[in-house]
Amino acid sequence: MPVAIRPAEPADFAAVATVIDAWWGRPVAAALPRLFLDHFHATSSIAEDHELAGFLVGFHSPGLDGVSYVHFAGVRPDQRRTGLARRLYGRFTDQAREAGSRELRAITGPSNTGSIRFHERLGFTSGGRSRTTTGPASR
Repeated sequence: MPVAIRPAEPADFAAVATVIDAWWGRPVAAALPRLFLDHFHATSSIAEDHELAGFLVGFHSPGLDGVSYVHFAGVRPDQRRTGLARRLYGRFTDQAREAGSRELRAITGPSNTGSIRFHERLGFTSGGRSRTTTGPASR
């Protein structure tokens, strides 16, 4: 079944909260409180096939002009390496450009080498954790 990406809704929080710790293999749910989808659902995305396949929670910074931020992104383990995360980031990058952002930021733990490599392939720089939205294509 193909994976469809749509804008998030506040009600999607329950589905994300149900899987997030299992997808990470450790407790991380506390880093994504409900308020993110309550307030930033319009700039966040949900990917679905027959169930939740992935999500990206991001927003355009209200405090840093021209900056958008990916707070959390996750892909169901069986959907990894399919390009789904790249599609989610691409959708958010397009929204960021349309909102006038010139820089996209994300953060990951220094021991999460897979995430670091993924972000570097998208054009993020390690340490700086950002890239320009007019830089490398994210798709």
